Amino acid sequence: MDSRRKGEEIIMVMMIRDVPKSERPRERLLKEGPQTLSNQELIALLLGSGTKEESVIHLSARVIQHFDGLKLLKEASVKELQDIRGIGEAKAVQLKAAIELGKRISKFTIEDRYTIRSPEDVANYVMEEMRHLTQEHFVALYLNTKNHVLHKQTVFIGSLNASIVHPREVFKEAFRYSAASIVCLHNHPSGDVSPSHEDIEVTKRLVECGRMLGIDVLDHVIIGDKRFCSLKEKGYL
Repeated sequence: MDSRRKGEEIIMVMMIRDVPKSERPRERLLKEGPQTLSNQELIALLLGSGTKEESVIHLSARVIQHFDGLKLLKEASVKELQDIRGIGEAKAVQLKAAIELGKRISKFTIEDRYTIRSPEDVANYVMEEMRHLTQEHFVALYLNTKNHVLHKQTVFIGSLNASIVHPREVFKEAFRYSAASIVCLHNHPSGDVSPSHEDIEVTKRLVECGRMLGIDVLDHVIIGDKRFCSLKEKGYL
C-alpha cells in the first residue's frame, strides 16, 4: 500500500471516530429507532468495538464487503467470520448468534397461524427461504380445516422424480399433524418455473393418493427467483 492511500485510510478512520456522539449508531437507535440504522451500523452495534487500527464502523463495513452484503452473511460460519481481520472468536460468535436469532424470530412470525388462501400466499411463505437454493427441495405444507399452516416439512432434496418422491413420505406427516389438506411445492434452481413432465406426474400421483386417503392436495407450486407457478392454475389438479 502506498503512503498516500495509507494516509487516506487513517484520515477516514479518524473521521469516523470523530462523529458527534448524537450521530453514533447507539445514540441514533435510542433516539430514532433501529429502523433508521443502516446494515453497517447495526453490525457495528453487534460487534461492540473495533480494533486499535480502525473503528467499529469501519470494521462492520469490511464485514459487509467481505460477504457481498447480507445475503451471504446470513449463511456465514463462525470460522468464515473469523477469517476477517479484526473479528475474533467472541465477535464471530456474537454475530452468528444474532443472525440465528433473527432467523428464528422471522420463522416464528411467519408460521404463527399463517393462512394459505392462494398460490401467492404459498409463494410469499417460502420465497426468501427457497429462491436461492442450489438444489431442488420438495416441501409439503400441512394445513388444518381453516387452511392454517400446521407444519412445513422438507420431504426430499434432489431432482424431482415420481419414483423417488413417494406418497408415503408426503402423507405420513399429514397423519401425524391431523392435517385436513396439503400444499406441495418445490424450487427450480434455474429460476425457470415452467412445470416439467416429472412435476406434472408427481402432482397427479399425489392428488390420486390424497383422494383415497381423504386428504386434499390443494396445489403444487413451483418456486423460482421471485417467481412462481401454480399447477392448479395451470389445470393439472
